Amino acid sequence: MSDTFTIRVQNMSCGACAARAQKALDGVDGIEGAAVNFADESARFTVDSAKALKDVFAALEKAGYPGALKEDEDAAARREEKENDVIALRRATLIAAALALPVFILEMGSHLFPAMHHAIHNSIGTETSWQLQSVLTTILMFGPGLRFFRRGIPALFKGAPDMNSLVALGTGAAYLYSVFVLAAPELLPEQSRAVYFESACVIIVLILLGRWLEARAKNRTGAAIERLIGLRPDLVRVEVEGEWVERPLAELVSGQTFMVRAGERIAADGEVVSGHSDVDQSMLTGEPMPVSKTVGDGVTGSTINTDGTLICRATAMGSDSKLAQIIALVETAQGARLPIQALVDQITLRFVPAVLVVAALTMLVWGLVGPEPKLPFMLVVGVSVLIIACPCAMGLATPTSIMIGTGRAAELGVLFRTGTALQHLQGATLVAFDKTGTLTEGRPTLVDIIPAQGSDRDDALTMIAAVEASSQHPAARAILEAAEGLSLPEAMNTEAVAGRGVSGQVNGAQLYVGKHGWISGLDVDLSSFDKARAAAEVKGQTVFFAAKDGAPLAMLVISDKIKSGAKTAIEALQKRGVRVAVISGDGQAAVDHLAAELGIDAVVADVLPEGKIAALDSLRRGGDVIAFVGDGINDAPALAHADIGIAVGTGTDVAMDAADVVLMGGDPAGVAVAVSASQKTMRNIRQNLVWAFGYNVALIPVAAGVLYPFFGILLSPALAAGAMGLSSLFVLTNALRLRKMVA
Repeated sequence: MSDTFTIRVQNMSCGACAARAQKALDGVDGIEGAAVNFADESARFTVDSAKALKDVFAALEKAGYPGALKEDEDAAARREEKENDVIALRRATLIAAALALPVFILEMGSHLFPAMHHAIHNSIGTETSWQLQSVLTTILMFGPGLRFFRRGIPALFKGAPDMNSLVALGTGAAYLYSVFVLAAPELLPEQSRAVYFESACVIIVLILLGRWLEARAKNRTGAAIERLIGLRPDLVRVEVEGEWVERPLAELVSGQTFMVRAGERIAADGEVVSGHSDVDQSMLTGEPMPVSKTVGDGVTGSTINTDGTLICRATAMGSDSKLAQIIALVETAQGARLPIQALVDQITLRFVPAVLVVAALTMLVWGLVGPEPKLPFMLVVGVSVLIIACPCAMGLATPTSIMIGTGRAAELGVLFRTGTALQHLQGATLVAFDKTGTLTEGRPTLVDIIPAQGSDRDDALTMIAAVEASSQHPAARAILEAAEGLSLPEAMNTEAVAGRGVSGQVNGAQLYVGKHGWISGLDVDLSSFDKARAAAEVKGQTVFFAAKDGAPLAMLVISDKIKSGAKTAIEALQKRGVRVAVISGDGQAAVDHLAAELGIDAVVADVLPEGKIAALDSLRRGGDVIAFVGDGINDAPALAHADIGIAVGTGTDVAMDAADVVLMGGDPAGVAVAVSASQKTMRNIRQNLVWAFGYNVALIPVAAGVLYPFFGILLSPALAAGAMGLSSLFVLTNALRLRKMVA
């Protein structure tokens, strides 16, 4: 057994939680590639036995983060659950704010406005004001704020403090001190008799507000997956006892026929058995124009039938479908754990305990050298340090950018299969392309027909196509495609001559179509084509000739056409400072011509399939990060050998399995999109990490009071809570900018 699982991890509330869950997974024997994603509260890993899978759940349960298999979830129910969480946080925030507002007005109003202080003192009295504050704060603490204590205090006793522990300690200290002042003021010096109910209230309100906004933003990070899932139709029209009836898509089985009307999404991967239509495949390949489909052609589920009616036979549904495979690749990429994340996890894991130590030392120092009254001063700085140091921003910095960046890349037609590819592709210094099927269409195309003197081009083409109609040679298919739309006469007595060409009679005339040596051997003078033949062969093009009744009829130029996006891709890469090379088994002249036409920097031609790895190594300079782009089975070793392998999605499954990045369409311009997506996503991650770590490095000392002796500046616990919430929101908002990423 060696299976990959994705599970939902519960109770993760900050980066420290994710780091501890990661540590728990890393400690399980028989597990590989474990990656915890705080942004979508999941973990992905590969296990080698059923026992290892059980051990995973046991380890997470012991660490305090129970898990459940994601595949057992109802996706709609999960989305509803997340929406309900957002609603619950909004409700808790509004209730907390309603309770905190009177407390804040009573206490802070008295400090800010002397007239209000006197009005309270002369009416209800200071003690009554404090009692009213204590009642409202108690309701708030044991109502909306209870969530912090339920998780934070047990985590503290387990020796695994998290964000909830910091909030519980900070607000709990302010609350208990205030209650003690109210209950036994005689036990404290008069100058220390002050309450901090408003600090406890405002901290909880601001942190709840931050969590509410954070939950809303995190829901948006999975938008790419939801859009992909939303492409699936809910119903399918199947034939039952000679009638077409609608059934739930889940009831469709392999081999069953289904109908797709104009404007509908195709229900499943299949094969057309009746009808003709154009299908919009842009969601899959990025092709702007619909593709013609007729009997025998394959169709992909969730693409759109634009005009005619198609009857199809289902060949793949559910997890076997193309869309499901794309969704699986996107989910894998979104759950990827970049190499840089290991360092972040190590720092985050030790961060909360370090903060507790810093808070204790801060209180101790100010207890020794602080101003009078020392006790309230110690409380203020200690609580401020605890509140401001939440590692949420650190935990969100990397996974949110990965989720949104890879999701947007998928919408642009690029699938990152590994986190390492996402991180390393940004530094690619050389991109080597396979030629056939990657930079070129991979199939012969008639690029020119030169009629002999006195012959008409279209007449020559129709006669040649008529003779070639019975041939299975790739060149024959190219000629027939070029003649599409023309009325072809009937050819008689056609005969294929192996390795030479074909012959036949058209409208009473004897035609021969084939190689130069064969046609000239029939005493046909082809010297008038010598100059054109030489020019074509220098370009690596294939030349055929046609003769009619012993006289030259035309010269046919067959070539593998360059893909429309190839030049754009190469220019975009070169603008980014990336060198571009082409590796091909074709002859030197053909590859040199292609390189000259596309502006490619380096060429390696006449390469056997097994020689592509050596060709890659020959192009490598010291320190180069090489990406190789290919599509065929013979490209798989080179794709695996390169630092980053990029497979063209229209290629073979073997090539795509060996690659780190898959381009869903056949357009090589997707390579530039992939490099751009990697660079922009990694830049976004660096911005988030700089902010998250910089914020804590800068503000923890301020919260600890280092500016107080010089400037009299002291950060209040309420301001600390606001700053902490803004830090996480900055990271999330910055990551969400990637949703607007363009190629």
